[in-house]
Amino acid sequence: MLSRSTATLLRNPINSKILTSTLSQKTFIRNKVTLPELDWDFGALEPHISGQINELHYSKHHQTYVNGFNTAVEQLDDLKNQLSKDPSPSIARQILQVEQNLKFHGGGYTNHCIFWKSLMPEKNGGGQLPKDSQLAKAIQEQYGSLNPLIESTNAALAGVQGSGWAWIVKNLDNGGKIEVVKTMNQDTVTGKKIPLVAIDAWEHAYYLQYQNKKVDYFKAIWNVINWEEAARRFESEKI
Repeated sequence: MLSRSTATLLRNPINSKILTSTLSQKTFIRNKVTLPELDWDFGALEPHISGQINELHYSKHHQTYVNGFNTAVEQLDDLKNQLSKDPSPSIARQILQVEQNLKFHGGGYTNHCIFWKSLMPEKNGGGQLPKDSQLAKAIQEQYGSLNPLIESTNAALAGVQGSGWAWIVKNLDNGGKIEVVKTMNQDTVTGKKIPLVAIDAWEHAYYLQYQNKKVDYFKAIWNVINWEEAARRFESEKI
């Protein structure tokens, strides 16, 4: 329902035309994704991950995926409108290309959102698994202790050729068992695999500090893993 002031303005034909156009435009405003707020300062993960790396990783690399995803969404909407008017192979090819960009940048955006939540300063409890949590009990049952799970994840990280991710997940298709999986580039875990911990194996996540010694980065990051968040995700079953 229009407000009284808006209804009064609409009685004037000129105002009516302007307001109708404005209201129509507002109807089709697209929401855009943005960078998530971090729970800690850039330098809070030192010495394990430098503040300079976190700042560049967050404000440059993650921002690039945010921008790319928003751009791809807009382009896809526009191309779908074009396709409705001109159902041609040319438009179809452009849509396929944009969908690839959407997958890549969308994966980069969502993966990093989970990655930041997977980290916690050591002084705040990073690296400490809540002993009485359901996650701790599940790890004990499956792996005997936390160390074998960490070793399994590091093996997955070492097996990433080029760029990718390692994940600790709760697989609802397998009775809620904990599993370690890896994805390439910016592919993400989907479906019934609930991400508990995400570890970025792209060079931009470590090279400035660890250079070619990525194994040292994989060892160090466990000191700042947010197991409290992982335990919450494990218990929720829905992300």
